[in-house]
Amino acid sequence: MLLSDFDYDLPEERIAQVPIEPRNASRLMVLDPVTKEIEHRHFYDLKEFLEPGDTLIFNDTRVMPARLIGHRDQTGGRVEVFLLRRLDANHWETLVKPGKKAKPGNVIRFGDELSCTVTEHTDFGGRIVEFHYDGIFEEILDRLGETPLPPYIHEKLEDKERYQTVYNREEGSAAAPTAGLHFTKEQMQELREMGVNLGFVTLHVGLGTFRPVNVENIEEHEMHKEYYCIPDETAKLIMDTKKAGHRVIAVGTTSIRTLESAATAKNEIAGKSGWTGIFIYPGYDFKIVDAIITNFHLPKSTLIMLISAFAGRNFVLNAYKTAVEMKYRFFSFGDAMFIRRKQPDAERAEELKELEELDRQREAEGKA
Repeated sequence: MLLSDFDYDLPEERIAQVPIEPRNASRLMVLDPVTKEIEHRHFYDLKEFLEPGDTLIFNDTRVMPARLIGHRDQTGGRVEVFLLRRLDANHWETLVKPGKKAKPGNVIRFGDELSCTVTEHTDFGGRIVEFHYDGIFEEILDRLGETPLPPYIHEKLEDKERYQTVYNREEGSAAAPTAGLHFTKEQMQELREMGVNLGFVTLHVGLGTFRPVNVENIEEHEMHKEYYCIPDETAKLIMDTKKAGHRVIAVGTTSIRTLESAATAKNEIAGKSGWTGIFIYPGYDFKIVDAIITNFHLPKSTLIMLISAFAGRNFVLNAYKTAVEMKYRFFSFGDAMFIRRKQPDAERAEELKELEELDRQREAEGKA
Protein backbone atom coordinates (compact mmCIF):
# COMPACT_ATOMS: atom_id res chain seq x y z
CA MET A 1 0.00 0.00 0.00
CA LEU A 2 1.07 3.56 -0.66
CA LEU A 3 1.58 6.45 1.73
CA SER A 4 -0.86 8.55 -0.31
CA ASP A 5 -3.59 5.98 0.47
CA PHE A 6 -3.69 7.36 4.03
CA ASP A 7 -3.92 11.07 3.28
CA TYR A 8 -6.90 13.28 4.05
CA ASP A 9 -7.70 17.01 4.06
CA LEU A 10 -7.65 18.69 7.46
CA PRO A 11 -8.23 22.44 7.93
CA GLU A 12 -5.75 23.86 10.44
CA GLU A 13 -8.55 25.24 12.60
CA ARG A 14 -9.66 21.66 13.39
CA ILE A 15 -6.39 20.98 15.29
CA ALA A 16 -7.16 21.36 19.00
CA GLN A 17 -4.80 23.81 20.67
CA VAL A 18 -5.94 23.48 24.29
CA PRO A 19 -7.50 20.63 26.30
CA ILE A 20 -11.22 20.69 27.01
CA GLU A 21 -12.57 20.76 30.57
CA PRO A 22 -13.48 18.48 32.14
CA ARG A 23 -11.39 15.82 30.45
CA ASN A 24 -14.30 13.56 29.54
CA ALA A 25 -16.41 16.35 28.02
CA SER A 26 -14.73 15.73 24.65
CA ARG A 27 -16.83 14.30 21.84
CA LEU A 28 -16.82 10.58 21.09
CA MET A 29 -17.35 9.16 17.60
CA VAL A 30 -18.50 5.55 17.84
CA LEU A 31 -17.70 3.39 14.81
CA ASP A 32 -19.14 -0.01 13.90
CA PRO A 33 -17.01 -1.45 11.07
CA VAL A 34 -19.57 -4.21 10.38
CA THR A 35 -22.73 -2.12 9.95
CA LYS A 36 -20.79 1.03 8.88
CA GLU A 37 -22.81 3.00 11.41
CA ILE A 38 -21.40 6.09 13.10
CA GLU A 39 -22.76 7.58 16.34
CA HIS A 40 -21.90 10.99 17.74
CA ARG A 41 -21.70 11.06 21.53
CA HIS A 42 -19.49 12.41 24.33
CA PHE A 43 -16.69 10.65 26.16
CA TYR A 44 -18.68 10.54 29.39
CA ASP A 45 -21.12 8.25 27.49
CA LEU A 46 -18.41 5.58 27.08
CA LYS A 47 -19.99 3.30 29.72
CA GLU A 48 -22.99 2.79 27.42
CA PHE A 49 -20.74 0.90 25.00
CA LEU A 50 -19.03 -1.27 27.62
CA GLU A 51 -20.26 -4.41 29.39
CA PRO A 52 -19.43 -5.99 32.76
CA GLY A 53 -16.47 -8.31 32.20
CA ASP A 54 -14.87 -6.16 29.51
CA THR A 55 -11.27 -5.17 30.19
CA LEU A 56 -9.79 -1.77 29.38
CA ILE A 57 -5.99 -1.70 28.96
CA PHE A 58 -4.24 1.60 29.75
CA ASN A 59 -0.65 2.69 29.10
CA ASP A 60 0.56 4.08 32.44
CA THR A 61 3.66 5.85 31.12
CA ARG A 62 4.43 9.38 32.29
CA VAL A 63 5.87 12.11 30.05
CA MET A 64 9.35 13.29 31.03
CA PRO A 65 10.31 16.99 31.10
CA ALA A 66 12.26 15.96 28.01
CA ARG A 67 12.92 19.32 26.31
CA LEU A 68 16.15 21.07 27.32
CA ILE A 69 17.26 24.46 25.96
CA GLY A 70 21.00 25.09 26.02
CA HIS A 71 23.87 26.82 24.20
CA ARG A 72 26.83 25.45 22.30
CA ASP A 73 30.09 25.84 24.18
CA GLN A 74 31.98 26.84 21.05
CA THR A 75 29.71 29.59 19.68
CA GLY A 76 27.01 30.28 22.25
CA GLY A 77 24.37 29.36 19.69
CA ARG A 78 20.99 28.20 21.00
CA VAL A 79 20.38 24.44 20.92
CA GLU A 80 17.34 22.31 21.79
CA VAL A 81 18.00 18.80 23.10
CA PHE A 82 14.99 16.48 23.19
CA LEU A 83 15.41 13.35 25.33
CA LEU A 84 14.07 10.15 23.75
CA ARG A 85 15.39 7.27 25.86
CA ARG A 86 18.01 6.55 28.48
CA LEU A 87 20.77 4.16 27.45
CA ASP A 88 22.63 4.03 30.78
CA ALA A 89 23.23 6.28 33.79
CA ASN A 90 24.51 9.26 31.79
CA HIS A 91 23.97 8.46 28.09
CA TRP A 92 20.73 9.31 26.27
CA GLU A 93 19.39 9.02 22.76
CA THR A 94 18.16 12.47 21.74
CA LEU A 95 17.00 14.73 18.95
CA VAL A 96 19.07 17.91 18.65
CA LYS A 97 18.08 21.12 16.83
CA PRO A 98 19.87 22.41 14.85
CA GLY A 99 21.20 18.92 14.22
CA LYS A 100 23.74 19.82 11.53
CA LYS A 101 25.86 21.67 14.08
CA ALA A 102 25.63 18.96 16.74
CA LYS A 103 28.78 17.03 15.87
CA PRO A 104 30.55 14.43 18.02
CA GLY A 105 32.68 16.24 20.58
CA ASN A 106 30.45 19.34 20.75
CA VAL A 107 29.53 20.45 24.27
CA ILE A 108 26.10 21.92 25.08
CA ARG A 109 25.49 23.73 28.38
CA PHE A 110 22.14 24.16 30.15
CA GLY A 111 23.32 26.51 32.87
CA ASP A 112 25.82 25.90 35.63
CA GLU A 113 24.54 22.52 36.84
CA LEU A 114 24.13 20.53 33.63
CA SER A 115 25.93 20.02 30.32
CA CYS A 116 26.27 17.27 27.73
CA THR A 117 28.74 16.12 25.09
CA VAL A 118 27.58 14.78 21.74
CA THR A 119 29.19 11.35 21.35
CA GLU A 120 27.72 9.89 18.14
CA HIS A 121 25.02 9.95 15.47
CA THR A 122 22.13 7.45 15.39
CA ASP A 123 20.55 5.64 12.45
CA PHE A 124 17.43 7.79 12.65
CA GLY A 125 19.11 11.19 12.55
CA GLY A 126 19.36 11.62 16.30
CA ARG A 127 22.35 12.01 18.61
CA ILE A 128 23.74 10.10 21.55
CA VAL A 129 24.83 12.51 24.29
CA GLU A 130 26.61 12.06 27.61
CA PHE A 131 25.39 14.29 30.45
CA HIS A 132 27.67 15.86 33.07
CA TYR A 133 26.29 17.13 36.38
CA ASP A 134 26.66 17.16 40.14
CA GLY A 135 23.73 15.78 42.10
CA ILE A 136 20.72 13.72 41.06
CA PHE A 137 19.98 13.86 37.34
CA GLU A 138 16.20 13.44 37.71
CA GLU A 139 15.98 16.40 40.10
CA ILE A 140 18.06 18.60 37.78
CA LEU A 141 15.95 17.56 34.78
CA ASP A 142 12.77 18.37 36.67
CA ARG A 143 14.07 21.90 37.31
CA LEU A 144 15.53 22.63 33.87
CA GLY A 145 13.46 20.50 31.49
CA GLU A 146 10.15 21.40 29.88
CA THR A 147 7.24 19.07 29.20
CA PRO A 148 7.27 18.68 25.42
CA LEU A 149 4.17 19.38 23.35
CA PRO A 150 3.67 18.29 19.74
CA PRO A 151 4.78 20.85 17.13
CA TYR A 152 1.22 21.43 15.90
CA ILE A 153 0.21 22.86 19.32
CA HIS A 154 1.05 26.56 19.43
CA GLU A 155 -0.82 27.64 22.57
CA LYS A 156 0.91 27.65 25.94
CA LEU A 157 -0.29 24.90 28.29
CA GLU A 158 -1.21 26.49 31.61
CA ASP A 159 -1.30 23.22 33.58
CA LYS A 160 1.49 20.74 32.69
CA GLU A 161 -0.51 17.86 34.18
CA ARG A 162 -3.10 18.22 31.41
CA TYR A 163 -0.56 16.56 29.11
CA GLN A 164 -0.41 13.63 31.51
CA THR A 165 -3.03 10.93 32.05
CA VAL A 166 -4.62 10.77 35.51
CA TYR A 167 -3.28 7.22 35.92
CA ASN A 168 0.37 7.82 34.90
CA ARG A 169 2.97 5.96 36.99
CA GLU A 170 6.14 5.10 35.04
CA GLU A 171 8.16 8.11 33.82
CA GLY A 172 9.95 7.62 30.53
CA SER A 173 7.94 8.95 27.57
CA ALA A 174 8.74 11.76 25.17
CA ALA A 175 5.01 12.21 24.43
CA ALA A 176 1.71 11.38 26.10
CA PRO A 177 -0.50 8.39 25.22
CA THR A 178 -3.19 10.89 24.29
CA ALA A 179 -6.26 8.61 24.07
CA GLY A 180 -5.98 8.28 27.83
CA LEU A 181 -6.16 12.04 28.39
CA HIS A 182 -9.97 11.83 28.19
CA PHE A 183 -10.37 9.71 31.34
CA THR A 184 -11.06 11.20 34.75
CA LYS A 185 -10.45 9.35 38.02
CA GLU A 186 -14.17 9.49 38.72
CA GLN A 187 -15.03 7.92 35.37
CA MET A 188 -12.51 5.12 35.89
CA GLN A 189 -14.01 4.39 39.32
CA GLU A 190 -17.51 4.36 37.80
CA LEU A 191 -16.38 1.79 35.24
CA ARG A 192 -14.88 -0.39 37.99
CA GLU A 193 -18.15 -0.26 39.91
CA MET A 194 -20.14 -1.44 36.87
CA GLY A 195 -17.85 -4.47 36.52
CA VAL A 196 -15.39 -3.30 33.86
CA ASN A 197 -11.81 -4.42 34.54
CA LEU A 198 -8.94 -1.92 34.33
CA GLY A 199 -5.51 -3.27 33.41
CA PHE A 200 -2.21 -1.46 32.92
CA VAL A 201 0.79 -1.86 30.65
CA THR A 202 3.73 0.44 29.96
CA LEU A 203 5.11 1.63 26.63
CA HIS A 204 7.51 4.58 26.71
CA VAL A 205 6.72 6.69 23.66
CA GLY A 206 9.88 7.54 21.72
CA LEU A 207 11.09 8.59 18.29
CA GLY A 208 8.42 6.59 16.47
CA THR A 209 5.85 9.21 17.45
CA PHE A 210 7.82 12.07 15.87
CA ARG A 211 9.32 10.34 12.87
CA PRO A 212 7.23 10.77 9.68
CA VAL A 213 6.85 8.08 7.04
CA ASN A 214 9.22 9.10 4.24
CA VAL A 215 8.70 6.19 1.83
CA GLU A 216 5.82 5.89 -0.64
CA ASN A 217 5.61 2.10 -0.21
CA ILE A 218 4.63 1.90 3.45
CA GLU A 219 5.97 -1.64 3.82
CA GLU A 220 9.47 -0.16 3.51
CA HIS A 221 8.98 2.03 6.60
CA GLU A 222 10.98 0.99 9.66
CA MET A 223 9.61 1.74 13.11
CA HIS A 224 11.89 2.93 15.89
CA LYS A 225 11.99 0.53 18.84
CA GLU A 226 10.29 1.51 22.09
CA TYR A 227 10.43 -0.12 25.52
CA TYR A 228 7.32 -1.88 26.83
CA CYS A 229 6.32 -3.96 29.84
CA ILE A 230 3.27 -6.13 30.53
CA PRO A 231 3.01 -7.25 34.17
CA ASP A 232 2.05 -10.86 34.82
CA GLU A 233 -1.14 -9.71 36.56
CA THR A 234 -2.23 -7.80 33.43
CA ALA A 235 -1.50 -10.77 31.20
CA LYS A 236 -3.58 -12.99 33.49
CA LEU A 237 -6.43 -10.46 33.47
CA ILE A 238 -6.41 -10.45 29.66
CA MET A 239 -6.38 -14.25 29.46
CA ASP A 240 -9.22 -14.51 31.98
CA THR A 241 -11.22 -11.94 29.98
CA LYS A 242 -10.71 -13.87 26.76
CA LYS A 243 -11.65 -17.21 28.35
CA ALA A 244 -14.85 -15.67 29.72
CA GLY A 245 -15.82 -14.46 26.25
CA HIS A 246 -15.47 -10.76 27.02
CA ARG A 247 -13.61 -8.00 25.16
CA VAL A 248 -10.12 -6.60 25.59
CA ILE A 249 -10.32 -2.90 24.73
CA ALA A 250 -7.09 -1.00 24.13
CA VAL A 251 -6.92 2.63 25.22
CA GLY A 252 -4.75 4.21 22.55
CA THR A 253 -2.39 3.03 19.84
CA THR A 254 0.48 2.55 22.32
CA SER A 255 -1.61 0.02 24.26
CA ILE A 256 -2.49 -1.72 20.98
CA ARG A 257 1.16 -1.99 19.97
CA THR A 258 2.12 -3.27 23.43
CA LEU A 259 -0.56 -5.96 23.50
CA GLU A 260 0.06 -7.14 19.95
CA SER A 261 3.83 -7.20 20.57
CA ALA A 262 3.41 -9.51 23.56
CA ALA A 263 0.86 -11.87 21.98
CA THR A 264 2.10 -15.46 21.95
CA ALA A 265 -0.77 -16.77 19.78
CA LYS A 266 -4.33 -15.83 18.83
CA ASN A 267 -6.08 -14.74 22.07
CA GLU A 268 -3.00 -15.60 24.14
CA ILE A 269 -0.51 -13.29 25.84
CA ALA A 270 2.26 -13.50 28.43
CA GLY A 271 3.69 -11.06 30.92
CA LYS A 272 6.94 -9.79 29.47
CA SER A 273 9.09 -6.73 28.76
CA GLY A 274 11.38 -5.72 25.94
CA TRP A 275 11.68 -3.51 22.89
CA THR A 276 9.11 -3.40 20.13
CA GLY A 277 9.28 -2.01 16.61
CA ILE A 278 5.93 -3.48 15.56
CA PHE A 279 4.37 -1.72 12.56
CA ILE A 280 0.67 -2.41 12.08
CA TYR A 281 -0.99 -1.57 8.76
CA PRO A 282 -3.87 -3.04 6.70
CA GLY A 283 -3.54 -6.79 6.34
CA TYR A 284 -2.42 -7.28 9.94
CA ASP A 285 -4.19 -10.04 11.90
CA PHE A 286 -5.00 -8.71 15.38
CA LYS A 287 -4.42 -11.32 18.07
CA ILE A 288 -5.51 -9.64 21.31
CA VAL A 289 -7.39 -6.39 20.76
CA ASP A 290 -11.19 -6.55 20.37
CA ALA A 291 -12.04 -2.83 20.42
CA ILE A 292 -10.18 0.49 20.49
CA ILE A 293 -10.42 3.90 22.12
CA THR A 294 -8.28 6.34 20.16
CA ASN A 295 -7.88 9.95 19.08
CA PHE A 296 -7.91 11.33 15.52
CA HIS A 297 -4.46 11.00 13.95
CA LEU A 298 -2.25 12.89 11.51
CA PRO A 299 -2.57 12.26 7.76
CA LYS A 300 -0.07 9.71 6.39
CA SER A 301 0.97 8.66 9.91
CA THR A 302 1.66 5.13 11.14
CA LEU A 303 -1.18 5.67 13.61
CA ILE A 304 -3.90 6.18 10.99
CA MET A 305 -2.48 3.10 9.23
CA LEU A 306 -2.90 1.11 12.45
CA ILE A 307 -6.51 2.25 12.88
CA SER A 308 -7.17 1.47 9.21
CA ALA A 309 -5.85 -2.06 9.79
CA PHE A 310 -8.38 -2.48 12.59
CA ALA A 311 -11.50 -0.94 11.06
CA GLY A 312 -10.89 -0.80 7.30
CA ARG A 313 -9.17 2.02 5.40
CA ASN A 314 -12.21 3.27 3.48
CA PHE A 315 -14.43 3.30 6.55
CA VAL A 316 -11.81 5.11 8.64
CA LEU A 317 -11.14 7.78 5.99
CA ASN A 318 -14.88 8.32 5.50
CA ALA A 319 -15.24 8.70 9.27
CA TYR A 320 -12.42 11.26 9.30
CA LYS A 321 -14.18 13.18 6.49
CA THR A 322 -17.35 13.19 8.58
CA ALA A 323 -15.38 14.36 11.62
CA VAL A 324 -13.99 17.32 9.69
CA GLU A 325 -17.44 18.25 8.39
CA MET A 326 -18.94 18.02 11.89
CA LYS A 327 -16.11 20.08 13.40
CA TYR A 328 -14.56 17.45 15.63
CA ARG A 329 -11.30 18.47 17.32
CA PHE A 330 -8.20 16.63 16.09
CA PHE A 331 -4.92 15.26 17.50
CA SER A 332 -3.52 15.28 21.05
CA PHE A 333 -6.05 17.59 22.76
CA GLY A 334 -8.84 16.64 20.38
CA ASP A 335 -11.84 14.32 20.46
CA ALA A 336 -11.95 10.53 20.58
CA MET A 337 -13.21 7.44 18.75
CA PHE A 338 -14.54 4.16 20.08
CA ILE A 339 -14.15 1.45 17.44
CA ARG A 340 -15.82 -1.93 17.75
CA ARG A 341 -14.15 -5.00 16.27
CA LYS A 342 -15.15 -6.47 12.94
CA GLN A 343 -15.89 -10.17 12.63
CA PRO A 344 -12.76 -11.94 11.27
CA ASP A 345 -14.38 -13.28 8.08
CA ALA A 346 -16.03 -9.98 7.26
CA GLU A 347 -12.82 -8.15 8.04
CA ARG A 348 -10.68 -10.22 5.72
CA ALA A 349 -13.20 -10.02 2.88
CA GLU A 350 -13.36 -6.24 3.17
CA GLU A 351 -9.57 -5.88 3.26
CA LEU A 352 -9.25 -7.91 0.05
CA LYS A 353 -12.00 -5.82 -1.55
CA GLU A 354 -10.21 -2.58 -0.58
CA LEU A 355 -6.87 -3.80 -1.93
CA GLU A 356 -8.50 -4.84 -5.21
CA GLU A 357 -10.19 -1.44 -5.45
CA LEU A 358 -6.85 0.35 -4.95
CA ASP A 359 -5.26 -1.79 -7.66
CA ARG A 360 -8.10 -0.88 -10.07
CA GLN A 361 -7.76 2.82 -9.25
CA ARG A 362 -4.00 2.78 -9.90
CA GLU A 363 -4.47 0.86 -13.13
CA ALA A 364 -7.05 3.42 -14.30
CA GLU A 365 -4.75 6.31 -13.36
CA GLY A 366 -1.92 4.67 -15.30
CA LYS A 367 -4.04 4.50 -18.44
CA ALA A 368 -5.29 8.08 -18.11
